[in-house]
Amino acid sequence: MNNRVRELRAGRGWSQAELADRLSVSRQTVNAIETGKYDPSLPLAFALARLFDLAIEAIFTPDP
Repeated sequence: MNNRVRELRAGRGWSQAELADRLSVSRQTVNAIETGKYDPSLPLAFALARLFDLAIEAIFTPDP
C-alpha cells in the first residue's frame, strides 16, 4: 500500500515523534508506515484521516 503520511506530516512541520505523540503510537510505527513496511490498523488509519482532515483514500492507495 502506498501512502502520503510523510508528505502530510512534513507539510505540517511535524517530526515523526510529534506525529507519533498525536496518534499515541511509537515513532518507529510512524517510520514503518511512511516507509511502507507496515500497513496501519483500521483504527489507526481513521485516526490519521481525522488528524489530517482527509478521507482515508486520500492518504492510502493500493499498490498497482
